Amino acid sequence: MSQTYKATGINLKSIPLGEADRLVTILTRELGLIRVVAPGARKQKSKLGGRSGLFVVNQLLLAKGRSLDKIIQAETTESYPGLSQELSKLAASQYLAELVLCHALSEQPQEELYELLNEHLRRLEQLPKITANPSGLSLVLAHLSHGVFHLLALAGIAPQVQLCCITQHTLSPDLTDPNWRVGFSVEAGGTISLVSHESNMKDLPNPTIPNRTIPNRTIPNKVERLTQTTGNTDTDVILPPPPRVNHKLNALELTLLQQLAAAELPQLTTLLKEQLGGWKAAESIDSLWVKLERILRDYAQYHFGRSIRSAALVDALSSVN
Repeated sequence: MSQTYKATGINLKSIPLGEADRLVTILTRELGLIRVVAPGARKQKSKLGGRSGLFVVNQLLLAKGRSLDKIIQAETTESYPGLSQELSKLAASQYLAELVLCHALSEQPQEELYELLNEHLRRLEQLPKITANPSGLSLVLAHLSHGVFHLLALAGIAPQVQLCCITQHTLSPDLTDPNWRVGFSVEAGGTISLVSHESNMKDLPNPTIPNRTIPNRTIPNKVERLTQTTGNTDTDVILPPPPRVNHKLNALELTLLQQLAAAELPQLTTLLKEQLGGWKAAESIDSLWVKLERILRDYAQYHFGRSIRSAALVDALSSVN
């Protein structure tokens, strides 16, 4: 007699298996990430057909198998039909699902991650249609960026956006200065004061020392060398150069990036009127969110060590609009 167990989960991925089955990857509250077979789900009259669809939430009864467990029964408790009705929302949702797949654990409770994903899918579904709202794409990109930031925070690797990663000093955007800029370094973990970064670059003692090779090792140029004396021996200590700045942000862009750490994303119209009144931001808000999403994407891909395939569709939609 097969051993059975129960779980509540949301479908993140589904692929054909055999002649009529589906292999479904599910994020569950109780057991984290599981991969199970939905028997006969591809048959026309199968009850598991719709219940094995993307972003459907089910209460599941599963049976242990030799290699893969199987769904015996599924009762749908929630679904997000609005996500599939608009390509931008579907692309953003698949993007978030890919990030969840990057760091979700198996055989461990993942209730916080489960609730966070469902909350952001719900917010995306409730956004107005792009065709009915001129700023619809901006709203999708803003909520996508918000969801990405929260998933990174839950994974413990959110970028530092309130402080300089080098000096740990607070960064306060000066919205009155159109020339105000701050750097963003993927490898350093977030924002960097350009003043501090440029100062560190100037402090390099020998910026044009040619490469020199020692056994099994090449010492590149533009690194800082400190000489330590131990007894009668001088030892070179090789220090890495300051982190590379991947992006530069103006005051408006950093302000929006800092808003992503909040539990709720402020209404963009309110934010623009109250805090960014001196900017003609409404004309370029689409391009701002495109830039911020790509910064977060670069950061997530670097720290998770894999590319986000759904981002290609987001890029295509952004270029069309």
